[in-house]
Amino acid sequence: MAGHSKWANIKHKKAATDAKRGKIWTRLIKEITVAARMGGGDVDANPRLRLAIDKASDANMPKDNVTRAIQRGSGGLDGVNYEEVRYEGYGINGAAIIVDCMTDNRIRTVAEVRHAFSKFGGNMGTEGSVAFMFKHCGQLLFAPGTNEDALMEAALEAGAEDVVTDEEGGIEVISAPHDFAALKEALEKGGFKAEMAEIIMKPATETVFSGDDAIKMQKLLDALENLDDVQEIYSNAIIED
Repeated sequence: MAGHSKWANIKHKKAATDAKRGKIWTRLIKEITVAARMGGGDVDANPRLRLAIDKASDANMPKDNVTRAIQRGSGGLDGVNYEEVRYEGYGINGAAIIVDCMTDNRIRTVAEVRHAFSKFGGNMGTEGSVAFMFKHCGQLLFAPGTNEDALMEAALEAGAEDVVTDEEGGIEVISAPHDFAALKEALEKGGFKAEMAEIIMKPATETVFSGDDAIKMQKLLDALENLDDVQEIYSNAIIED
């Protein structure tokens, strides 16, 4: 089935990630540490840890950094204890925003997130205020030019819930969160390497922003993104170039 084009947004996100590699490494170290603490240091028995390590590899993080983060999380090294916190809120024109953080100081983090929302035209919501507008799922995104029929057959056989092609030819494969790791592995064995592969909060509907509203919305998202404790941001806003 056809869907809204995601390719420009994907390329923008990858470029932003590459431009902030040092910060990305810091976030990944936090994620690896927490994943190891919660599920143990055995990659084969801990899908969340395996996904984090895959992301670290894609970001060219040195293996020593990964090993130390696993050891820290599984008790082999002393270190800061992080906890996961989620904040919800609204952006320009009521756009929904979810902000996932890892922090060693909730008071600091909530103050920084609230300040970013208020300074750039948004406002914090209560727990559950926008989360119902999103679906927790696995998402794999493939570049235009990927063999759609072959990918669809392989994805559905491996347990995908849906395969969506946008107007530019990019392909999105959706799965349940617990099926994501096996699906990603099966597709890679079949020769399909995703441009991006993550477990996300996917908005049920999207709102397209252009002109001044797009600029304002991007400034708010950038302000949240730049906070040290922020791990991921999800929004139903689509920013047009």
